[in-house]
Amino acid sequence: MYLIKTPWWLRALYPSFIWKINTNQKVLYLTFDDGPHATETPFVLDQLKRYDAKATFFCIGNNVVQHPNIYDRILAEGHAVGNHTFNHLNGWKTKDEEYINDIDKAAKEIDSTLFRPPYGRITRFQSSVISRQSSIIMWDVLSGDFDTDLQPQRCLANVLYHSKKGSIIVFHDSSKAWERMSYCLPRLLEHFTQEGYQFKALSVQ
Repeated sequence: MYLIKTPWWLRALYPSFIWKINTNQKVLYLTFDDGPHATETPFVLDQLKRYDAKATFFCIGNNVVQHPNIYDRILAEGHAVGNHTFNHLNGWKTKDEEYINDIDKAAKEIDSTLFRPPYGRITRFQSSVISRQSSIIMWDVLSGDFDTDLQPQRCLANVLYHSKKGSIIVFHDSSKAWERMSYCLPRLLEHFTQEGYQFKALSVQ
C-alpha cells in the first residue's frame, strides 16, 4: 500500500521534512532513488540531457563504490546528489546507532547535505540526529515505478495528474523500476516541457 500523492496530514505530522518546494513558477523537481546502476542511470542522464533538465539523485553508498564513473557523470552534468544510506536500510527496522553509522559511511562517498530515508521510513530520533547536518527530503508525488503490478501507462498517468508547481517527484534508477521508469520518464519530460515547465535540481540547505 502506498499513496501517489502525499496527503496534507502526513506533511503536517513531519513539518521539518521537505515535501515540496513552495513556488509559483512552473518548476518540477525530479528525484531518482537507489542508483547509480550501470544501465538505468545512464539512460536517465541521457533523457535529462535531451531536455536540458536537472534532477537530484539519492544514491546508495554501496552503489557509488561500485559505479564511481557514473556517479561522477551525475555531478559533471550539473545534477544534485543526496545520501540514501550505504546499504538501503529501513529506519523502522534498524537500530538507531546502526542506521546513523550507515548514513555516515555513505557520506564518505556522497558529498551532500540532502538525505532521503529508504522507503520513507525513519524514526523521530533518527531524523533529529540527521537533521543537524542534512535536510530530510521526502516527496509530493510517488510515481510507483517500483510496483511491478503497475502498468507503465498508469504510472505515467498518476504522475501527470498529480504533479503541480514545486512538486518533488520520486522515480528509481533501478532494474526493478526499469519497465515503468523507462516508459514514463521521456513522456513526462516531453509533456511538461511542452507545458512550459523547467526541471531543476534540489538545492535545499
